[in-house]
Amino acid sequence: MTENSRFFEFAMLLDGKGSARSLNENEVAAWKESDGILWIDLDQNKASASKWVNGKSNVDNIVADILLAGETRPRSIVEPNGLIAVMRGINMNAGAVPDDMVAVRIWLEKNRIITSHRRTMLSLSDVKEALMSGQGPVSSGDFLVELTGYLSGRIGSSVENIEMMVENLDAQMATATISDLRTSLGIVRRQAAAIRRHLSPQRDALDRLARAQSVILSQSEAYDLREAGDHITRQLEDLDLARENALVTQEELMNRIAQEQNSRMYLLSIVSAIFLPLMFVTGLLGMNVAGLPGTVNPKGFVYAAVIMIVFGIGMAVYFRWKKWI
Repeated sequence: MTENSRFFEFAMLLDGKGSARSLNENEVAAWKESDGILWIDLDQNKASASKWVNGKSNVDNIVADILLAGETRPRSIVEPNGLIAVMRGINMNAGAVPDDMVAVRIWLEKNRIITSHRRTMLSLSDVKEALMSGQGPVSSGDFLVELTGYLSGRIGSSVENIEMMVENLDAQMATATISDLRTSLGIVRRQAAAIRRHLSPQRDALDRLARAQSVILSQSEAYDLREAGDHITRQLEDLDLARENALVTQEELMNRIAQEQNSRMYLLSIVSAIFLPLMFVTGLLGMNVAGLPGTVNPKGFVYAAVIMIVFGIGMAVYFRWKKWI
């Protein structure tokens, strides 16, 4: 059985002491509850994974539908023999943007864990590496706690990055170009809104699990999930503060744009006011009627130029005296 033809991405048998070993498909098929905790990770893009969930996983239809669902919001459901949770995490894959969050669907039984996803999630790899090093979860409930911790840690890093971006924008307000500031503000606000959109229901899902009376979660694990929910609440507050700061920065940017436009319009008004009397003189002397002074005088142009220069200097001195320029 090749790696591409099997229905799971990987399967592991947890020993309940923090370690685990990898299983092949025959070992997965032969697994019994007495062997230990089985963790099966599925790639929803594989048709074989969908066939196994619907035919051989021994989960009810509701659980199967959630495990194979497309894009879905974070939520949690407590079943009599287990619980299911849908969690979101930051997309850390190459070329991805932080606000493009990925989802993982988790079905927990006392001695079996099934996870499914459409795109690679590094937090699952973190749990796997922890198990291989002997420092992983020791129970199904502990698995959920550790996975939630890895997800929350990466989300926290993205929230901190958003806060730093807002601070940098505020510091660059006086030096950066308006187009660059507009682009950066758009990125920050979009990322903050997208991450917050999934964090709020994720907090509610964790709180629901922490309060539920489930055989999967011990009292300490329920407490850890409650703490994870509180941590997400702090991240939501940080995101809200970052969005408010971004709005303040945007208002300052709009004020800067308005000030620059007013300065340009003011300069144009001053120039127009200075040239207004000059235009009056040129218009008056440019009339094609008889009797205009200086038309036969060889020094008429000099006189007209001197008059316009005097008018221009006089207007400039007057504006300067009034402190308009």
